[in-house]
Amino acid sequence: MSGLTFLDSIVYVVCEESSVIRLYNTDTYSPLDVVINVDGMRDPRDIVVCRHDRQLYVADWPDSIWLVSVDGHSYVKWLTSGSTTDIFPVAKLSVTSRRLLVTSPRSLHQYNRTSGQVLQADKCCLLTCRGTCSSSTTVSRQDATLSS
Repeated sequence: MSGLTFLDSIVYVVCEESSVIRLYNTDTYSPLDVVINVDGMRDPRDIVVCRHDRQLYVADWPDSIWLVSVDGHSYVKWLTSGSTTDIFPVAKLSVTSRRLLVTSPRSLHQYNRTSGQVLQADKCCLLTCRGTCSSSTTVSRQDATLSS
């Protein structure tokens, strides 16, 4: 297993080198009879869900992000890192109501979830609890307090 997320009473799981998203019941952890087969997905490394629009975002190593509908199971290759100004390996994801955060081994990229437009790309960036991005490894006392 390389990533999991949940929405309502379903856990969505991706495994490396598989094009399948497996679904499980959150109460019993038993597999559901349905899977989502994403044709073209090669090596998923992480999965997150946006509760607002009920969409899954799947990081497909090395350079793609898939957008998958929870309700209809339709999918589209939403973004490739080669479509931005610099190519980077897609590793881990985090989603907010407006942004998708994409980490690679050496950088953090923020995208508008609606347009796919790059909002910010930083090498060695630290995202604070207030949503600001600092290029320093030092976090202010106020930001550290907000995280507890």
